[in-house]
Amino acid sequence: MSSLSVSATGAAADAIGRHVPTLVEDSVASRLFAQDATLWGPEAESESRIRLSWVGLPRSSRPLVGEIAALRESFAEQGLTHVVLCGMGGSSLAPEVICATAGTPLVVLDSSDPDYVRRALGDDLAHTVVVVSSKSGSTVETDSQRRAYEQAFTDAGIDPAARIVVVTDPGSPLDKESREKGYRVVNADPNVGGRYSALTAFGLVPSGLAGVDIEALLDDAESVADLLAADDDANPGLRLGAAIGGTEPLRDKLVLVDEGSGIVGFADWAEQLIAESTGKNGTGLLPVVVGGVDDPEVSWPASDVTVARLVAVDAESSQSEADSEVRVGGALGAQLLLWEVATAVAGRLLGINPFDQPDVESAKKAARALLDQGTGATAEAAATDGAVEIRALGGSGDWLGDAQTVPAALEALFAQLDPAHGYVAVMAYLDRLADADLAECRVALARRTERPTTFGWGPRFLHSTGQFHKGGPAVGVYLQVTTAPKEDLAIPGRDFTFGDFIASQAGGDAAVLADHGRPVLQLHLTDHDAGLAQLREALLAGGHA
Repeated sequence: MSSLSVSATGAAADAIGRHVPTLVEDSVASRLFAQDATLWGPEAESESRIRLSWVGLPRSSRPLVGEIAALRESFAEQGLTHVVLCGMGGSSLAPEVICATAGTPLVVLDSSDPDYVRRALGDDLAHTVVVVSSKSGSTVETDSQRRAYEQAFTDAGIDPAARIVVVTDPGSPLDKESREKGYRVVNADPNVGGRYSALTAFGLVPSGLAGVDIEALLDDAESVADLLAADDDANPGLRLGAAIGGTEPLRDKLVLVDEGSGIVGFADWAEQLIAESTGKNGTGLLPVVVGGVDDPEVSWPASDVTVARLVAVDAESSQSEADSEVRVGGALGAQLLLWEVATAVAGRLLGINPFDQPDVESAKKAARALLDQGTGATAEAAATDGAVEIRALGGSGDWLGDAQTVPAALEALFAQLDPAHGYVAVMAYLDRLADADLAECRVALARRTERPTTFGWGPRFLHSTGQFHKGGPAVGVYLQVTTAPKEDLAIPGRDFTFGDFIASQAGGDAAVLADHGRPVLQLHLTDHDAGLAQLREALLAGGHA
């Protein structure tokens, strides 16, 4: 039997007291689990009608358990034990947290960085099974990764159809193409959006093939489904939704910190769920994933922050006088469903449609336009400092001024920060494994600016906080880091390379941010190693305790 705990202090507790009785009176929980598409207003109704099957997944996904187990056994008999997942957003983040929490190896390929892709392709190909996850198949990152693996298998004398499992919606272009090629296809529930898909085939197939007990995961979720569907003041989904989405004035930075929850990487999954679901129409909640309780956003949170502490379900609730804080505990399967419910409830309180992602689409279109133009179409650098080219976009006026060095350019960017409501977003279009230590700069920047700071790996974050950056309130400043790959990599059947593609994704992202008036500082490393060392020095400088 699973259980959930949600407790709050300060403004978050006040929000629970203010909103939960009304949510209960309006039967929001039972209507949600009855898939009532009218909960978010008339404008959201058409989208909501085809996006609510996730509430029943703990039961409706049961037939997948046996199917996946049989497939895993078949692969194991062939010695195929190295599982790679090609997918983006919710399709990759849910299996990543499910497998990490279970201690089960899974390679998540959710990048178009050529060095990252090449390393995955060269890792134990002889024993590799690849799961290709995409609702439609139109996600260019996933399509490119699939093409690369098809070529790698073919070059190694291996039939791709024997090694590739496709997860997609029934009747999608990818579904049709994959069946024609003889690939194994597992269809997902088409009435679930990507970020709510943790308990669909998108979350369960790669996790189950890797060796996770997915039946236990569904058991944990099912054990709390009735609790989350109840129109009751104690409903943890209503309480959490009110705590994060109902503060007045709205505390729109949600700092996620793990305090021994036993769930590995949960904040990264919650980040994409919350940011992409709520960040639109000039409002929303910005999740800020931090490393621990000593990080500045937790140890001295700003007045626009609610701290969400992820704890063990049986952890004692410590006395807290925090301005706004919520403590959440529960097993992984239960928490996946809890946070989905809470995000849908927060969307109702915020007056937005939690199931669309308009600005993710705009960035994709801008990236495609740059690819069509040829990716050499980069604006001339405003300055070059050592191995770093400096460019400035968006904002108001010539905010870069006469800055000619990386430190001066950073100072100019941070000068654009709203000291009461702003945030810093670092967007690194780099190899998130080889360059992982760059993320250490997040804490230094948070201390330096005294504002919440996010760190995202491109293009991964485009399916997550990228929506909030463009659709949420216009209070962020954006630091984009790009680099020339150590070695480019062709995409079979395409007239552009992985290097071209990630460059166009970064360029498209910056262009859409600039079109929205957001200030973007682009730092391009002309020499990867030298530029990265130079950048780290500049970012880590000035971070006071």
